[in-house]
Parts: sequence; C-alpha cells; structure tokens
Amino acid sequence: MKVCAVDLGDSRTGVAFSDIMMTLVGETEVLREKNTARLLDRLCALFEEKRPGAVAVGCPVNMDGSKGERAERAERIARELAGRTGLRVDLVDERRTTVDAHRILGDNGVYGKKRKNTVDAVAASLILETYMGILKHEEEKR
Repeated sequence: MKVCAVDLGDSRTGVAFSDIMMTLVGETEVLREKNTARLLDRLCALFEEKRPGAVAVGCPVNMDGSKGERAERAERIARELAGRTGLRVDLVDERRTTVDAHRILGDNGVYGKKRKNTVDAVAASLILETYMGILKHEEEKR
C-alpha cells in the first residue's frame, strides 16, 4: 500500500508518497498555499490522484511534549482530511524534522532559494519514514 506524509507550513506544505511496498519515499512535492480551505482542496485532489491507503500529518509537538497552536491546526486538518477522504489519517510527532531537513540539505550543498523550495518536501519525507516504521510495527504485531 502506498502511504503519504504531510508537513504543514504557513505558506508551504511538503507532501511525500511512498512506493507501493512502503519501503522508499517515492515522490515529493511542495504545495504553496496559505489559505487552509484551498490547501485542503489541493491535498484531497492530490490524494484522489495518487491514491494513498493512509496519510500521516506531521504534528509539531513542543520539545516538552505540550501542544500549541500549530499542533491544534494539524489536528484540525487531519480530522478534516479523514472526513473528506475516508482515509486513515494519523498524526505523527514531527519534532526536529525541519531542523533535520535543513541539516540534510546543508550536508548536501543545498543552500539559499533551492533549500527554501525543498526543505518542506524533505521534512515530509522524514515524517513519512517515521510513519512507514509505525505501520510496519503495527503489522508485525498482528
């Protein structure tokens, strides 16, 4: 089954899809959209096209484990996506994914505008890797 991860941002949202075997990140893209309603429409259209079996929405939990405004927004968007698509939509702790994405890009010589344009997709890929591990662990327990 193909799965998807979403890294929500204020103006850019990273999206990553796995391959059908859930072993690799297959495709990534960045949606540039500030309006939440339009972002939801674009995500639903993308899910209709790519047909993932499940979706992870990155939830920006604070380092102390508490949840702030951004985490509440992620929870609202996850509920809306689940209701509109009928897909399994899970929240995944995304602490440090953007920091790690910047480090990965820097380690690979990606700076400036190119980094700004790809960091959200890399962060979504990191969330996706975590999510694939969660799903595989669930499968092993059955």
